[in-house]
Amino acid sequence: MLNVHTPDEGSIPGTDAAIPYDQLERRAGELPDRSTVVAVYCRTGRMSTEAVSTLRELGFTRITELSGGMEAWRAEGRQLLTER
Repeated sequence: MLNVHTPDEGSIPGTDAAIPYDQLERRAGELPDRSTVVAVYCRTGRMSTEAVSTLRELGFTRITELSGGMEAWRAEGRQLLTER
């Protein structure tokens, strides 16, 4: 699971990495193998939508976007981890 929100406003438990959406190309070496399923989220969905586009350009084909991001997660009564 990849948190692409910036600035840091917390994360969903189980998140594997936090790379701001506008740094994905520059930090591509930190991403998993291109065949890995990547679940992407941000706070509301705007940044994750841009991140999905960038990940596709980088060759990722197995991408899932968390609709509504952390706000939707929280609205369902789930907890977020605090900011780092």
